[in-house]
Amino acid sequence: MTYQELDAAGRRTGTPTPYGGRSAAPPLALPRRGPAGRRTLGALFWLGLAAAVLPWWLDTPPGSLAGPADLLTAAGRITGLVAGYLLLVQVLLMSRLGVLERLLGGERISRLHRDLGATLLVAVLAHLALLVVGYAQVEGNSVLAEVGVLLTDYQDMVSAFVAAGIMVTVGVTGVRAIRRVLPYELWYHLHLTSYLALLLGYGHQFSNGAQLYEPGPVRTGWIAAYLALVAALLWGRLLRPLHFNLRHRLEVADVVAESTDTVSIYLTGRRLNQIDLLGGQYFRWRFLNAGGWWQSHPFSVSAAANGRWLRLTVKVVGSHTADLRDLEPGTRAWAEGPFGTFTAAHRTRERALLIAGGSGIAPLRAMLEELPAGAALIYRARQPADVLLHEELEWIARSRQTSVWYVIGSRDDPGPRQVMSPPGLRRLVPDLLRRDVYLCGPPGLVDHAVQVLRAAGVRRRNIHLANFEL
Repeated sequence: MTYQELDAAGRRTGTPTPYGGRSAAPPLALPRRGPAGRRTLGALFWLGLAAAVLPWWLDTPPGSLAGPADLLTAAGRITGLVAGYLLLVQVLLMSRLGVLERLLGGERISRLHRDLGATLLVAVLAHLALLVVGYAQVEGNSVLAEVGVLLTDYQDMVSAFVAAGIMVTVGVTGVRAIRRVLPYELWYHLHLTSYLALLLGYGHQFSNGAQLYEPGPVRTGWIAAYLALVAALLWGRLLRPLHFNLRHRLEVADVVAESTDTVSIYLTGRRLNQIDLLGGQYFRWRFLNAGGWWQSHPFSVSAAANGRWLRLTVKVVGSHTADLRDLEPGTRAWAEGPFGTFTAAHRTRERALLIAGGSGIAPLRAMLEELPAGAALIYRARQPADVLLHEELEWIARSRQTSVWYVIGSRDDPGPRQVMSPPGLRRLVPDLLRRDVYLCGPPGLVDHAVQVLRAAGVRRRNIHLANFEL
């Protein structure tokens, strides 16, 4: 067992002590889960995309695309079918359907949602532009005149234009630089307007879509896809959370200050041993008091499942998290989850390196109890007072043979700068390239750590990031 605590100069200090008087070993390491489910979903996505475009292919006879107007119109119809399909997939990714969360995880879903959102935005704008220009050439109108014709003479086109505007707004606010400056609640509720875009864009597909307006198997299949999506939304967003909360009836048991700006919230309830929870996963929490019932925020659990209580460790960064310090015991909590594949079960290698910054230690501390012996943890903090859950990490270091390094100081200090470099990481963890790496902390630290890891030769697929945006 190796346990090291580094000060700003990189000196080794500290002696591990047991946490809470516990002498029993933590749970056995979780077995790994393979990628078969993700690959199956990927194949289904591409099959669905092909099925969405196939009706146009079958309805378009050879030689029918004779001129520029025909080509523009055909391209507009293809991009419209692609956009309609991608919108269904986007909303499905937001449904919080359990099977998607288990196979993909919230982190991967968030990335897919962001990447598909950019493609969807391009497809929507291309669909609109191509059809307007194509129709204008056929009818001999200017582009602006043709827009007026579409809005006045075509059924359900006003709502379609509004839906396009909503999708543009959602797409723009999803840009990382813009997303970071928006309050979470504003971004979250803007994002929910995607449901409205789905509703507003529905009508024009069947009243004006060349492949959908006539009754038949294509129209029936498209309607069936919408009905299946509504069922997924009802289950994932409403019925599943309702069942979970009625079954477990979570409430606040205690709030403990971990530092001047960080608290741990302990929750109790019924049948907690029946929650299928892995260390590193998160819930979306809503505390049912006067100031918090209308806000839902994602927080990771900071201790592995024990059947007796759940714990969140939260850093105060705004008005909502500041209010959490004043939660009264007995306050009911509404939870949705657990979500995420940021877990020991989803590693690709037997050993792991964990890199935490500040309150980012919360999911990693829970995960450490479920990783095989021999894991390594680098914990970055500006000053010793910012180190959270110190005694528990010492207990884990001793009982799980975990190497722990506390790297204290700013990014420009000699110690942290030396450690957080490709040579520094390889010195601390000689088998770095044979480990999975889990990262959780402030965006600047995570981005810098990813760059260093990639420069050190760690594959992107072996780097796991915590992401709770959806």
